Amino acid sequence: MPVVPADPPPFRRVLVANRGEIAIRIFRTLRELGITSVAIYSDADRDALHVRHADEAYAIGGELPTDSYLRQDLVLGVAARAGADAIHPGYGFLAENAEFARACERAGVTFVGPTADAIDAMGSKTASRELMRAAGVPIVPGSTEPLESLEEARSVAEDVGYPVAVKARSGGGGKGFRVALTAEELQSAYEGASREGERYFSDGAVYLERYLHDPRHVEVQLLADHHGTIVHLGERDCSVQRRHQKLIEEAPGPHAADPERTAELRARLGEIAVGAARAVGYRNAGTIECLLGPDGEPFFLEMNTRVQVEHTVTELVTGIDIVAEQLRIAAGQPLRFAQEDVRFTGHALECRVNAEDARADFRPSSGHITRWHEPGGAGVRVDSGFATGSTVTPFYDTLLAKLVVWGEDRDAAIRRMRRALDEFEVTGVETLVDFHRAAMDPDGEFTRGGTCRDLVADPAPAMDALPTPVGRALAASPAAVADPTELLAEIDGRRAVVRLHDPSRALPEPPAVRPRSAGAAGAPGEVAAPIPGNVLQVLVTEGQAVEAGQVVCILEAMKMENEIAAPAAGTVESVRVQVGEAVAAGHVLVSVAASD
Repeated sequence: MPVVPADPPPFRRVLVANRGEIAIRIFRTLRELGITSVAIYSDADRDALHVRHADEAYAIGGELPTDSYLRQDLVLGVAARAGADAIHPGYGFLAENAEFARACERAGVTFVGPTADAIDAMGSKTASRELMRAAGVPIVPGSTEPLESLEEARSVAEDVGYPVAVKARSGGGGKGFRVALTAEELQSAYEGASREGERYFSDGAVYLERYLHDPRHVEVQLLADHHGTIVHLGERDCSVQRRHQKLIEEAPGPHAADPERTAELRARLGEIAVGAARAVGYRNAGTIECLLGPDGEPFFLEMNTRVQVEHTVTELVTGIDIVAEQLRIAAGQPLRFAQEDVRFTGHALECRVNAEDARADFRPSSGHITRWHEPGGAGVRVDSGFATGSTVTPFYDTLLAKLVVWGEDRDAAIRRMRRALDEFEVTGVETLVDFHRAAMDPDGEFTRGGTCRDLVADPAPAMDALPTPVGRALAASPAAVADPTELLAEIDGRRAVVRLHDPSRALPEPPAVRPRSAGAAGAPGEVAAPIPGNVLQVLVTEGQAVEAGQVVCILEAMKMENEIAAPAAGTVESVRVQVGEAVAAGHVLVSVAASD
């Protein structure tokens, strides 16, 4: 890539309307560009790591996202108070909210992202499908208008053929996505997708398309400035997923061993991405997601009008800081390179280290982290939002960190990832570290280029066969000791460092570590919550007969829906909860009298 003189900092102060690893990742680029970073934090995040990484931090509200990070008025109020001239939304929360982009414009603060009109055009999955079809881009067969009723969904499904996917019009990140393998499952899929769309995106409209069995999920990163330049930064393969949410991403994909096929696929995807961006006058960073059919032909899936979680692997193979380019574009600066200047070197992998128990169907895990040790060394990058002593709350998603590695080719990257995972140590909550170790097995499906469907469906045998990771013992080191002359304090809603006049004073003792609940233990017949969460649905009534394994209640925890089933057949004696109630692990939901 040609050397271009450095531009002046695009902004003076930038508020990051997010939390966790993505907030910290953005802060780092801001610091490199000489821009003051401003953080916001909820009541649940007062001691979160991202608060300490920012130059300034401000309280934003309650524990739930709806009381804090999703409150546009509060976010814009902090921006005004802090004198921020731009807001970077990260991903999730307000990142793809067109009304928030418009509110930023009205407030005179730059939204680091596309225009509100582009978000509307591509944020609606139905509108974007119709746009792509009109542009001649192949789409997965299905509806291009929101479904008006379950009856209409049944009619479309009959035309398309089962299995079908029901998707929220404004959904993303696996939210608002349900699959019906048969006609009998359609109502549950329809209602579940609509419910998640309403809860996470304030839009319950859904559409339907044919569900492709075990396709490859491939996406292409693009950047578009205000001067007519649009470039793509190559493709990523994101086929390893659970519940339609990504677990492992790589750039390029497993096809990279065939240079001719790689060049052909990259050119076709780039053509689709650039054409889609031009069709809506797109500006800033965006991602076109596609499914590859059996013959390798890409079908347009959706466009994400924001920075992606997995943007890291593209950064490692291109050397381009995507967040820095987002900021420059938002400030009206031109891209400093053309398509022919983009070079791809080596292979990069990302493993999402989520707080989940893979052996228990990837059940979310919350609690206190008693030890956190990240790997290091050549070609290893960790974007994390947690450390020893951090608390993983049930209020947000499960992502703790992204472990990213680079190697000169795919085999080298897998070997490096295997080593880094052996060094990664987290205790106090369940994580996917050992799941990823199993995935990186030298003889495993991922190494052979597969989508790991079998491993995701039943990871326990592979995880049980894992050897003890010697690297973790070698990497172990005492936890860093905090400086006893400094304290963090909150003054009038703003985080500040207070330096003590008496150096002999010690910090207060940390709170005792709460043990994690083992799950739904209780008296015979009592169906208890295995994890803390909020009651989304109660599916039974008193006096109702239930079968063993029948779902009686749905809990939401860490942005995931969890179906709670009756352990045995019987009759519902009592329902102990109601919709909207927050429950702790072990809280009795339903009492069932066993059948004689």
